[in-house]
Amino acid sequence: MGPVQAGSSAPPPDDLGAIGKETFATGLVAAFPIALGYFPIAFAFGVAATGAGLTGWEAAALSVIIYAGASQFLALALLTSGAALPVAAFTLIAMNLRHVLYGPALMKAAGADAAKARAWGWAWGLTDEVFGAALGDLARGRRFSEPYMFGLGLPAYAAWVGGTVAGAMAGGGALEGWPVLEAGLSFLLPALFLALLLSILTRPQVPVIVVAGVACVAGTMVLSSTTGILAGMVAGALAGVGAGVLRGRG
Repeated sequence: MGPVQAGSSAPPPDDLGAIGKETFATGLVAAFPIALGYFPIAFAFGVAATGAGLTGWEAAALSVIIYAGASQFLALALLTSGAALPVAAFTLIAMNLRHVLYGPALMKAAGADAAKARAWGWAWGLTDEVFGAALGDLARGRRFSEPYMFGLGLPAYAAWVGGTVAGAMAGGGALEGWPVLEAGLSFLLPALFLALLLSILTRPQVPVIVVAGVACVAGTMVLSSTTGILAGMVAGALAGVGAGVLRGRG
């Protein structure tokens, strides 16, 4: 490519690095659909938690400390069903092990733009949906930006905690007269994640998702929904590793 001529609209070389790099403000905008989806689900959790006998402070503490979406509903079910504390803890840890991989996977996709100094901060906000949104932006050619990650994660976290507090204040019977709404809220979280997943789906990933889906359905039908979730996670992870090894040999 020849030199840029006088009067050309092309940016100078020093400005090229800024193209496509997101800011804190754009992160806030991108987080709006996630926060919008989180608040009603967290509201349902706050209602369910107080209905199960937890105080408002205890329900809020679960969201502030755990911040794990569907896992909090599972924790509530395990605790109220009389499950032993070690069993409940092991189940929740196994269900959330995937979060350990989110940070490294995102930093690998970001390449040289990612730094480790403040990674502990924005990585706290890496839920399934926040991770999917960030990875989707990278897949579409956007550059990684720590301010963007903070902007993406903070509204989602605030919406989850705020929704829990609102639900706890409403009380355990707030949704009893709205069974259709209660059923819809239970589907909102997986629907949101599915929409983000489809936005970044590529053909090589389809077999891995199919394997995970089949294992999840089989485990649920044969044993229980908890077993199905764990089976789907393990099968999907193994299928992903196998697919990566095969692509590396190809």
